[in-house]
Amino acid sequence: MALENILVPDIGNYKNVPIIELLVKVGDTVKKEQSLLTLETDKATMEVPSSMEGTIKAINVKVGDKISQGDVILQVENSAAPAPEKTAPAPEVKAAPSIQEIRVPDIGNYKNVPVIELLVKAGDVVKKEQSLFTLETDKATMEVPTPMAGTLTELKVKVGDKISQGDLIALIMAEGNTAAPVATSKPTPNIATSAPAPVATAPAAAPSTQPFISYAYVHAGPAVRQFARELGADLTKISGTGHKNRVTRDDVVRFVKAELAKAAQGGGSGLNLLPDPQVDFSEYGPIKVEKLPRIKKISGANLYRNWVRIPHITLFDEADITDLEAMRKNKKAETEKLGIKLTPLPFLIKAVAGALKEYPLVNSSLASDGENLVLKEYIHIGVAVDTPNGLYVPVIRNADQKGILDIAKELGELSQKAKEGKIKPEEMKGGTFTISSLGSLGTTGFTPIVNMPEVGILGVSKADMKPKWDGQAFQPRLMLPLSLSLDHRVVDGAEGGRFLSFLTKALNDLSELLL
Repeated sequence: MALENILVPDIGNYKNVPIIELLVKVGDTVKKEQSLLTLETDKATMEVPSSMEGTIKAINVKVGDKISQGDVILQVENSAAPAPEKTAPAPEVKAAPSIQEIRVPDIGNYKNVPVIELLVKAGDVVKKEQSLFTLETDKATMEVPTPMAGTLTELKVKVGDKISQGDLIALIMAEGNTAAPVATSKPTPNIATSAPAPVATAPAAAPSTQPFISYAYVHAGPAVRQFARELGADLTKISGTGHKNRVTRDDVVRFVKAELAKAAQGGGSGLNLLPDPQVDFSEYGPIKVEKLPRIKKISGANLYRNWVRIPHITLFDEADITDLEAMRKNKKAETEKLGIKLTPLPFLIKAVAGALKEYPLVNSSLASDGENLVLKEYIHIGVAVDTPNGLYVPVIRNADQKGILDIAKELGELSQKAKEGKIKPEEMKGGTFTISSLGSLGTTGFTPIVNMPEVGILGVSKADMKPKWDGQAFQPRLMLPLSLSLDHRVVDGAEGGRFLSFLTKALNDLSELLL
């Protein structure tokens, strides 16, 4: 087997660029184009890929070394015969007319969104709107579809790449074309030497015993990254307050001060809690370990923060929806002809919008300084939707200005997009209040967690027929259990009670609701 050198490729006009991270170790098996190490100039960070696949036998550099184009960084044992050195790249060949480009569609205001999963490969025959790969923002995952059917001739992205609207992502021979696919990009030159130097020419760096953390997806400048490294701060745990959530120097300072305060108070993230129990469950019987879905990992961290940071108060009540449900059922066939599924949720959204207008404190947010209130003059209501990929919360904007049928139509469209993984990030932003309905699952009550920076959330359980006293006799009435959780720093129990009372009255009185 051939032992070949991996050299620093063309990195522009930069020389003596410091290494800030090693991404591999001796003995690792690497693939072609897999990142080996990270460099950092005064302008940007960059990862150096492997020019071949094989097993790493020696690493000639370490963190802190400065390297330039052509320097040997490691040796790889390649099972394939070494390719001859190419003195010049092959000329670029442009695509034939039969080959069409697929570019990133509108994905909202997001830029440089990482690709987390490829769903197809070159040579696959795809249908129009079939998903090609999955992106992940800090809010949700989304799948990017193909705008046409045909045969994929080349993929221009790989897992880990960051893409924005308009970027070229694939080439496709549209359905009906018969021309053979042609090359559209220059082949990567082989930078291995024809006669690789022996391993002993440079000492291999000792394997690091410290845990390895990648900051590839952290939005921070080189100076801030260096500052964080000097202090030992984990950038992946720091929330950025700069433009587009960029981590600033002040963010690093605040994080370090907070961590020092936690250490002074004891374990448990500053709450002086006992550490989580470490249990070997296999000791008691068979087990199976599965990865936690990405959406649950993201939402779980947010829910934990919200539960710890917000002093919750939850109020419970029941709304008499007997007349509302009778009217809904009478209109069901009529609305279905219009392509609209009329569920109880649109009525709830309309009623909540009215209550928020009457009690604007429940529609506010506590400013990050903890001293000011942000009173919003718009009402955007989020609705939690259960999907195979986890919980999504599409937002009905300006709900107070829309009719029930308009809300029902929009809610149906957004829910379907969420279940198919095609909902856009901007369609889940800007909510001022959230509704979480578990009625279809048969619950009689639950405590929903407030979604920061909102200050209120309504939990809806299963409606049930109950006997209600009308002053002369018990009458069967359909009662809907409601659970209202509030941020007690902003809304006290009395204001919450008035809000919930207004809401139940609106649901009981159709004239109030429709007005």
